[in-house]
Amino acid sequence: MNACHKHISTLLMRTEAICRTAIRYTSVISRGNGMKLDSPEFHGIFTPGLQTLQEIFKKYNYEIRIAGGAVRDLLKRKVPNDIDFATTATPSEMQKMFSTENIRMINTKGEKHGTITARIKDQNFEVTTLRIDKITDGRHAEVEFTKDWVIDAERRDLTINSMFLGLDGTVYDFFNGREHLDKCDVRFVGDPTQRIQEDYLRILRYFRFFGRISPKPDGHSAHTLQAIRENAEGLAKISGERIWMELQKILVGNHAAHIVRCMYELGLAEFIGLPTNGNLDCLGAVCERSCGLEPKPITILVALLHNDQDVLKIVERMKTSVDERKLAMFIVNNREDKENGSILKSLQDIIVANTGKEKNIVPYVCEIFKYRGEKANLDAIVNWTIPVFPVSGKDLLAAGVPRGKELGKILDRMKMKWTDSNYKLNRDEIMTILPEIRL
Repeated sequence: MNACHKHISTLLMRTEAICRTAIRYTSVISRGNGMKLDSPEFHGIFTPGLQTLQEIFKKYNYEIRIAGGAVRDLLKRKVPNDIDFATTATPSEMQKMFSTENIRMINTKGEKHGTITARIKDQNFEVTTLRIDKITDGRHAEVEFTKDWVIDAERRDLTINSMFLGLDGTVYDFFNGREHLDKCDVRFVGDPTQRIQEDYLRILRYFRFFGRISPKPDGHSAHTLQAIRENAEGLAKISGERIWMELQKILVGNHAAHIVRCMYELGLAEFIGLPTNGNLDCLGAVCERSCGLEPKPITILVALLHNDQDVLKIVERMKTSVDERKLAMFIVNNREDKENGSILKSLQDIIVANTGKEKNIVPYVCEIFKYRGEKANLDAIVNWTIPVFPVSGKDLLAAGVPRGKELGKILDRMKMKWTDSNYKLNRDEIMTILPEIRL
C-alpha cells in the first residue's frame, strides 16, 4: 500500500509539473509573445558569421535564440555591443556539431557551465545551453541542462533580462519583460528574495540596471527594497572583484548619487566595503558637477572618502587595480583649494616635478578637474605643453660649479625660481642668478 501511495504521489507531482509548464506557456501566448521584431537594428546584426551560425543550428535541428541584454537593447532600438545566444543543444552536442562543420571552438573553460564559443568568419559567438540552477549558495550555482526555455528564463535575475529573441524576430517573453522595459520598471523575476538569495550580487545588478533604465531616481518598489534590506548581509560573501565590477557601472550611470544614498539607507555600505560615514553630500555634488566630463568610476567613489585610510580599506575590499589605488590617493591628497595660489598652478607644478618619471600623472590631474567640475582647467591641462627646465648639470659644470651635492642643491634652487616665474625664465635668465644662489 505504501509503495502504491508513493507511486501515485510521484505521478501527481509529475502531473503538477507538466501542468505548471503548460500554464506558463499558455501565459506566454496570452501575453502576445508572437510579436516579431522588424527593425534596422535587428536586421543589422545579421553578419555573414551569424547567418552561418543560424544555418548550422537549423541543419542539426537545435533551437537557438538571442538571450539577455541584447534582446533588451534591440527592443529599445539600440545596437547591442555583445550578443549572447541560448540553445537547446548541450555542450557535447554543440562540440560534435561544430567539429563536423569544421568550426573552430575557443574558450572551452565555459563548457562546464554550458557555454561554447564558436569562431565563425572572424566573429566569436558565445552559445549557452539552457540551464536550471540545481544548487545555489548565494555566490555560485551548480547547473543542470534543460530544453525548457521557460525554466531557463525563470532562473534569470530581472524580467528585462529574461527575454529571448528568435533569429526570425520572434520575441519570447515569459515574465512581462517587454512591458516592464516599456514602462522603465526594473523588477526581479518572481520573488525578489529568492532571486537575491540565489546570488547576492543581484542586489547590485538591480541598482545598476535601475540606473540604466529608470527615468526617475526614486522609482523603486517598496517590496523590492525590503527584500534588499533583509538580505544586505549576503553581500559580504561576494568577492571584491565582482562587487567593484558592478559598482563601477553604478557610479558612472544615471542617478548615481541617489542610488548610492539608497544603498546606504538599506545598510549595504558596510558589506561592500564603503565607509560607514561616507560623505554622501560630497558625492552628490561631485556627480552633479562632473556630469558630461566622463570621470572614471574611482573618481566619483573618492567623493565618499575622507582620507588615505578610507582609500586603503576600499582597495583591500574591492581589489581595485594599482592604478585606481594611486589615482584615488592622488585625488584625496590634491582635490582641495591651495592656500597660496590657484589649484591649476599647483597641479601644473606637480606635473612638471614628475616629468620624466615612470608614471605620467597628467591623467590624474585631469581627473581632479573632472572631480571639481572645472572644464576650463581640464581643457587647459589637456592642451598644455609641459615646459622643460632649460638648465642642465652640464651648464653648471661649465660655469665652474664642482660636481657633488652642491651642484644638485643649486639646480634645485634654480628650478624653484623657474617654477615661481611660471616657467617663463629662459636659460640665460636663470644662469644670471647663479651667483646669488651660490652664496
